[in-house]
Amino acid sequence: MDYERIKHYFPEFTEETHKKLESLKGLYVFWNEQINVISRKDIENFFERHVLHSLAIYKYMPFVNGTKILDVGTGGGFPGIPLAIIYPNCNFHLVDSIGKKIKVVNEVIEALDLKNVTAEHTRAEKIKDSYDFVVCRAVTRMKPFLHWVSKNIHKNHQNLFENGILALKGGDLSEELKETNKHYRTTPISTYFQEDFFETKQVVYLKV
Repeated sequence: MDYERIKHYFPEFTEETHKKLESLKGLYVFWNEQINVISRKDIENFFERHVLHSLAIYKYMPFVNGTKILDVGTGGGFPGIPLAIIYPNCNFHLVDSIGKKIKVVNEVIEALDLKNVTAEHTRAEKIKDSYDFVVCRAVTRMKPFLHWVSKNIHKNHQNLFENGILALKGGDLSEELKETNKHYRTTPISTYFQEDFFETKQVVYLKV
């Protein structure tokens, strides 16, 4: 997939936003050669498997200005970096337990001069701040994940949905989500994007 496909899905983005999103591939190709954080196959399909996948959260629920978002297990910076680019008036905190991944994230943040993002080498259990939403991509089963982050989701709602978790996951999630004993909603990403990669992928919203 080339970047024109993303332009097709998001004609509403500004030219500056598209320029930053498109520049991500070059940055990650460069840093991946120094510090391996993305598999070679995923680098070859970078715009589809990292950028477009991350933007499924935007399709599902746009954030209002001032929203605070915690990205747990961000890896190389997904979904946090693409979301931070399209939401310059929201605040993002990206965390991962692997230091070399956060080094790459910080280099990308600096290269794009993203003022609304901080990145930290830490574990979710140690985060003390409060956020509107926690986002993630297939970090672990939802029940232990909920245990890690429920303390970080504050009660004052300002978005379309009440505060909670927005997760990008795949496969049959019914048993995994039932064991959380929380209200949840799943939406196939194929609702938004036609590529085969998204056939089994879903956006999961869990009210906390």
